Amino acid sequence: MLHQLLQKSIKSKFYLWITNRVLWWKIPFNAPHAIRISAIDEESLKLTLPFIRKNKNHINSIHACALATACEYVTGLQLARGLGADKYRLILREIKMEYLWQAKMEVSVYFKYSQKDIQEEIIFPLQSENAVIRTLETEVKNKLNEIICKGTITWQIKKWINVKTKR
Repeated sequence: MLHQLLQKSIKSKFYLWITNRVLWWKIPFNAPHAIRISAIDEESLKLTLPFIRKNKNHINSIHACALATACEYVTGLQLARGLGADKYRLILREIKMEYLWQAKMEVSVYFKYSQKDIQEEIIFPLQSENAVIRTLETEVKNKLNEIICKGTITWQIKKWINVKTKR
């Protein structure tokens, strides 16, 4: 369902609006942040994190954890979109942030990861390995196109049939 909504969102602002609402409902932790997909094409996503009270810290800038969440969210969503959440399990393994400036206005995070990259770097290796570890990098920019921070997100990816939930 998610893949279909995202595909329809490429050509339709209405479906993009619907997709954002569905994501807020399905991932309730992110809903208060009002993170939304602001641009989408076949190979990339751009998320926007608004400059609202719920995202601000005590010095009136966007909180470091909200910025980290946006980086995790964009990479995870693009991976889930390319892999299919019903076939592969994504687990956040590590997140590393480098903060350069305070975010004193709305910010965006862009991430591009093509289907070719997903095939070569994840799906093909999973034919012979139990799990694949991928480290992905993003940059958060403000409206002035200044880099606010950089995120390095490491994901563990497995086929669902290889997931063990009991020891």
